[in-house]
Amino acid sequence: MGTGRNFPYYPAGAEMVGIDISPAMLARARRRRQALGTAVDLREMDVIGLDFPRAHFDAAVATFLFCVLPAEVQVPALRELGRVVRPDGTIRMLEYVRPEGKVRRAVSRLWEPWMAWAFGAGFDRRTEEHIPEAGLDLVESRFVVEDLLKLVSARVPGVAR
Repeated sequence: MGTGRNFPYYPAGAEMVGIDISPAMLARARRRRQALGTAVDLREMDVIGLDFPRAHFDAAVATFLFCVLPAEVQVPALRELGRVVRPDGTIRMLEYVRPEGKVRRAVSRLWEPWMAWAFGAGFDRRTEEHIPEAGLDLVESRFVVEDLLKLVSARVPGVAR
């Protein structure tokens, strides 16, 4: 959930649960929730150990989550999201990726040490490549901000797991 900056973009009336491993981020999200009057249940939780039953949610959204998860946690986190989203449900991820253009690619290499230090983030997580290994189906992968931000959508297979 981070700081809750996405609250205004969620559908009105949707039942939402937001998680974050950081109490500080959740505190900021609670303040934002109160200021906006957004109805979202905020919980401290790690994405690789979600305290929800199987197929509990219709969908999941992860914004800039996978770019901060190390390679060894990518598949377990995707599997866990797949576990809590109902069959045929969607998981959408917005992520920083290594730019394709030469200039942005070079700039991203200069930024990367600072991004890693400040946020634990990297441009090279390759999350969409882990989707099949996690038992999910890749639905869409497209750039939404030039060649730096990518929207990746996965589907939980229709057969209960």
